[in-house]
Amino acid sequence: MSVHREKIDLASLPHHYDKPVSLAIIGGTGFYDLPNINPVARLTVSTPWGFPSSPITISETADGVPVAFLARHGLHHDLLPSDVPSRANIAALKKIGVKAIVAFSAVGSLQQEILPRDFVLPTQVIDRTKGIRPHTFFEKGFVAHAMFGEPFDLKLNKLISENVPQTGFLEQFDSKHVPTFHTKHTTNKGEDLTVICMEGPQFSTRAESKLYRTWGGSVINMSVLPEGKLAREAEIAYQMICMSTDYDSWNESEEPVTVETVVGNLKSNGANAAKLAAHLIAVISKDLKEGTSGIGEDLVGTMKYSVSTSPHGVKKELLEKMHFLLPGYWPVH
Repeated sequence: MSVHREKIDLASLPHHYDKPVSLAIIGGTGFYDLPNINPVARLTVSTPWGFPSSPITISETADGVPVAFLARHGLHHDLLPSDVPSRANIAALKKIGVKAIVAFSAVGSLQQEILPRDFVLPTQVIDRTKGIRPHTFFEKGFVAHAMFGEPFDLKLNKLISENVPQTGFLEQFDSKHVPTFHTKHTTNKGEDLTVICMEGPQFSTRAESKLYRTWGGSVINMSVLPEGKLAREAEIAYQMICMSTDYDSWNESEEPVTVETVVGNLKSNGANAAKLAAHLIAVISKDLKEGTSGIGEDLVGTMKYSVSTSPHGVKKELLEKMHFLLPGYWPVH
């Protein structure tokens, strides 16, 4: 389904959906919709932090299980990574009942064994953004701290890792390379797979790219933060899946990364992202419904008890904003 077709077909869908939606997919560069399941509603959700990047499309599987889809960079990819309204995106998904998010992102590879068109399930993050992105729902006069030692939800990571084969699942689009699904416990021998999040929109210099390799970086993107931090504050289980498009600029046997290089791999990655998302929707939705893994349950209530500021010292308007995100957590005086 193309972006143009979505504009024509989805605009006529209902603008409300009464059932809670437990699972959301956030699409990154090259992945703008869910072509494999049936769209039933298109929501425009206003939040205290503005409107999301795109309308939220609600689709239902053949079994009637709903899933939300949001295009991180907008339906027409008109948002720079630094301009993505991440607070509005996460708050809107929380408002419709989302408990787990699987987010896709195009990335550059920092390791020889992670080839273009491979997918990576990261376990750690290094923040190289420059502090210009709003990175928390809290603000002056309402202080809270969220644990972020494990930036991705361990239960969600484990479920995905166990249900996607290392090879053989992702489609092979040329004769030279069979795409690999890299995880900590398969290809990486128990070692963390780390995504570096940089500011952009320019790509790394060769010196920066080499530095990130010495830090243990596996892949690099511009999108995992503050998205992952905000999901944690919203008590939503969050996992990113990275889609490799290039070798960044560290590999001196390759030309420095160009937009043309990236775009050349986006089509195949987008097709594999849609296939993988459809598979994971079935797996994760079933798990959430049956409560098998307890995904997100250990996050419930964590922010309620992480606030340092006395309720009597918080401005009413700040509490009202936070009640949109976490209703009933703190009394309004």
